Amino acid sequence: MEKIASFTINHELLERGIFLSRQDKTPSGDIVSTFDIRMTRPNRDVALSPQALHAMEHLAATYLRNQPQWKDKVVYWGPMGCCTGNYLLLAGDYKSSDVVPLIKETMEFVRDFEGEVPGATPKDCGNWSFMDLKGAKEAAAKYVAEILTNPGYENLNYPNLK
Repeated sequence: MEKIASFTINHELLERGIFLSRQDKTPSGDIVSTFDIRMTRPNRDVALSPQALHAMEHLAATYLRNQPQWKDKVVYWGPMGCCTGNYLLLAGDYKSSDVVPLIKETMEFVRDFEGEVPGATPKDCGNWSFMDLKGAKEAAAKYVAEILTNPGYENLNYPNLK
């Protein structure tokens, strides 16, 4: 089998940031842009806990699907299996720099959130108690302060494939 594109990125060189992972064309001709929202450096930083990622998923998905300018373009927000970040899929042709303000707003929402996590009830979620709001808030705060406030080239562009 052919290696999929995301496994050709050198994760030993990958920094934290927002990366355009791929763009796909649907049968109707629409473009879907997939973003790698990388919050920890793979294999070098401590990965995020699945519980923190789950709380972040609920908060970020809620925010994004209610954000007036973007809500109709959001296809999906969800955690990476490796627990180093999230994926955002948007309908449309975008590059990383286009979504920095949106991701910053989203992470500020997570960072500043108070109250019950949306959808964190047995009726609404299949693993509703598997949440770490404090961990999600801390990860979002660090990402905003260290990456999203002033992203550099290495935070918006994948490293060489080799």
